[in-house]
Amino acid sequence: MMRYTLFEQRKDELILVARVLLMILFVIFGWSKLTGFSGTVGYMAAEGAPLPTLAAIIAIVMEFFVGIAIVLGFYTRPLAFLFALYTLGTGLIGHHFWTMADGERAANMINFYKNVSIMGGLLLLCVTGPGKYSVDRK
Repeated sequence: MMRYTLFEQRKDELILVARVLLMILFVIFGWSKLTGFSGTVGYMAAEGAPLPTLAAIIAIVMEFFVGIAIVLGFYTRPLAFLFALYTLGTGLIGHHFWTMADGERAANMINFYKNVSIMGGLLLLCVTGPGKYSVDRK
């Protein structure tokens, strides 16, 4: 198919861009959680997370460290799958719009479905792999 040639020729570059775009939000906020650890623990407690210190550590490990690993293409497939599960969990715990009303419900519904959409990208990354520009390919 001639019309898809451009995508096939640039597949590895597009996968690299996709990995960066999927993880940029998480790496930025994971860094924020890491550098403001006590505030992160307080936020987790306020959200009703069980074991707020452990929840904060898990969030930092996933968002910052696993996020960087995925950007670099390191253990991409299993980490992308793990990250998809994490993203589902954060959506269910942090954006439970079905228990809310009015504006709070609308805002959390949007964020919940953004999590679901990000999961789609992560699951696609599980299938495609990290592409040529990755630690996995070295």
